[in-house]
Amino acid sequence: MQTAKKSNIGIVGYGAYIPKWRIKAEDIAQHWNQDPQRIKKGLLVEEKSVPNKDEDSATISVQASKNAIIQSQINPSDIGAIYVGSESHPYAVKPTATIVGQALNVGNNFFAADLEFACKAGTAALQICYSFVKADMIKYGLAIGADTAQSSPGDVLEYSASAGGAAFIVGKNSDELIATIDKTISFTSNTPDFWRRNSQKHPEHAGRFTGEQAYFKHVITTTEKILSSTKMQPQDFDYVIFHQPNGKFPLLAAKQLGFTKEQILPSLIVTKIGNTYSASSLLSLAAILDIAKPNQKILLTSYGSGSGSDSFILTTTENIKEKQKFSIQAQACQVQTYIDKKKYLNYSTYQKHMEQI
Repeated sequence: MQTAKKSNIGIVGYGAYIPKWRIKAEDIAQHWNQDPQRIKKGLLVEEKSVPNKDEDSATISVQASKNAIIQSQINPSDIGAIYVGSESHPYAVKPTATIVGQALNVGNNFFAADLEFACKAGTAALQICYSFVKADMIKYGLAIGADTAQSSPGDVLEYSASAGGAAFIVGKNSDELIATIDKTISFTSNTPDFWRRNSQKHPEHAGRFTGEQAYFKHVITTTEKILSSTKMQPQDFDYVIFHQPNGKFPLLAAKQLGFTKEQILPSLIVTKIGNTYSASSLLSLAAILDIAKPNQKILLTSYGSGSGSDSFILTTTENIKEKQKFSIQAQACQVQTYIDKKKYLNYSTYQKHMEQI
């Protein structure tokens, strides 16, 4: 078994947040006189999360970060960087990261910025925090992916565009690490498969072009690149995570790359909550860390339209068992807890919720 060289930098805590509101694919299909079974079979999405009227990517970021701090048991004032990845920041000119910093009582001495790279801005934040810690510029970095994703009414994206967030605290104290980040790489190109100009309320997409030339090209190329650079094989991993715009794409990518369903199915939460955009890959990582055992290998490859992918190899440590127990005891809710805690909306009420976004 080949393996990437184990790092001394990684995740010391993480947190998730998913709004409790849901709408079923059937209710959206009924409103538009479409066949719900065809939609669900085509997308492998049964229902999606919906933000409450008073929720946005800032409030979602704060709640996910609070859970991460509870689990990590660190002093918030030791956080030296906050980066928030989202394509639905509440302000066009006003950072979300500063809102998060004040809500967490981090103080004033921290690097901060908002990131936007479609659905991979959250993993870009994780790479930046990793780099700051590696350079000994900060003790801890907080990387967040959060979105209240939007779509044009009646567009196919309406069945999947959802809301949620995940936050990861990166550090290098071996006594605190629950998963090391052993390798990360990126692959980027100018592939315009999804966009929204400043004057537009909803994004547009290039239809089928978003598949083969965009998602699959970047996810597969980046994954092959990280496997080649570490001389690792698909069978060397316990879990694999790919960005989830729907349920079909990650399954097809896994099959093409030689991974099994058993490796990817535990991360496939899109079927129950939809595509949380910048939070998608990170929420799946949180879901895996909720159940992972020590010394397990995780491969994660995100995707962001426009286009690019970030790939990571992580190894869980012995500390993960205690952190998992502590999270439950401290009620820093696990991903499955948020998935199970839900209330349904009809389409009319759903529209009122989305009018606030």
